[in-house]
Amino acid sequence: MKKGLLVFIVILLVLLVGGCSVYKNIQNGLNASEQDVKAKWAEVQNQYQRRYDLVDNLVRTVKAAAEHEKTTLEAVINARAKASSITVDPADLTPEKLREFQAAQGELSQALGRLMVVQEQYPNLKANENFLNLQAQLEGTENRIAVARGNFNTSVQAYNTKVKNFPTSIVAGWMGFKERAEFQADPNAQKAPQVNFDN
Repeated sequence: MKKGLLVFIVILLVLLVGGCSVYKNIQNGLNASEQDVKAKWAEVQNQYQRRYDLVDNLVRTVKAAAEHEKTTLEAVINARAKASSITVDPADLTPEKLREFQAAQGELSQALGRLMVVQEQYPNLKANENFLNLQAQLEGTENRIAVARGNFNTSVQAYNTKVKNFPTSIVAGWMGFKERAEFQADPNAQKAPQVNFDN
């Protein structure tokens, strides 16, 4: 009888240690995935900050060369201010907050697009080396933003998969890990632009 009790206790201890080990591995995996999401979000914010900084220089350059485009410049300045005022904590990245962030970034992108159209009307601006350099940097930054957003979405997808899959979902629920929102494409981006060469 004592031998049977001893075997039962040993088996119970092995199961307990094994269960704790599995629990800790799952928790560590969730923590690592969450930290990766936060790091990728920081890179997205870093690239948007780079764009904000470039916009200031671009506005000053255009202001000096094209004083008549006050409304376009004001639209860029206002859109930049709005976009930079919206901050999103990666630990509390809800779909609503991400949509609000994306909308503000979209407004800034549209205002910058209008600013780039303005340059066609000003030959001295098109010849301004500083403007051309800033324009090239801005294009590069837009590419970096796209890459950072893609990396963020990949990280969020991996994290969300861990949070949803069994048995990780049990530990995730106990520890308060929740699904994270991804960047979504602008619905207008799904439509092909119409190009008219008749003018």
